[in-house]
Amino acid sequence: MGLFAAFREGGFMMYPILALGIAMLAIVVDRSHFLWVKNKLNKEHFFKSLTNHLLKGDLEGMILVCDQNQAPLSKVIKNCMIRLVNKGRDSDIQAALDEGAMTEVPNIEKRIGFLAVIGNVATLTGLLGTITGLIRSFAAVANADAATKAAELTKGISEAMNCTAFGLIVAVPAVFLYSILQSRAQHLIDDINEISIRTFNFILANRERFGVHDDEKAS
Repeated sequence: MGLFAAFREGGFMMYPILALGIAMLAIVVDRSHFLWVKNKLNKEHFFKSLTNHLLKGDLEGMILVCDQNQAPLSKVIKNCMIRLVNKGRDSDIQAALDEGAMTEVPNIEKRIGFLAVIGNVATLTGLLGTITGLIRSFAAVANADAATKAAELTKGISEAMNCTAFGLIVAVPAVFLYSILQSRAQHLIDDINEISIRTFNFILANRERFGVHDDEKAS
């Protein structure tokens, strides 16, 4: 039996399952491009470049380096560099890093959670199609003559099993891909936290060089 024939035999509930499958593919393509292509940034090389510019006092050059890559990490650090150029206090720089992280982290995690929802809904939709198929099957058998009972029963069971199968065909990849994308997103968030802390500590260790004011002394 071909895939298209199996789809037709699955009945009406196959169309919601198909819509869920299309939504899953759209989300996976979009998030994969964002998480792996747009965020192709070597954090160690970036931090080394950052510290080299900072030691030279070339803060504006560091901002230009951040502008060359649109990864969330570089955007967070750019916020910090802008505050550093303005000779802010310790708390100002920390606030800039926190603000940048709060802005970029939701962009990293955006729409990934829908994959888990799609996995659950596809499973339940397939189960609903199974139940409705069995109900239709037994209702048809109850009202059919002896010659057509076997055919009606077979048709209803085929509808039920195809709905179950297609629901799982969508649900299993959705849940699996959710775990992969969520893991990648968490990795990027951890990189932002790590480099932000290392950058902040580096700035504090070279406070006089950058003209950063100590909050305790300022108060």
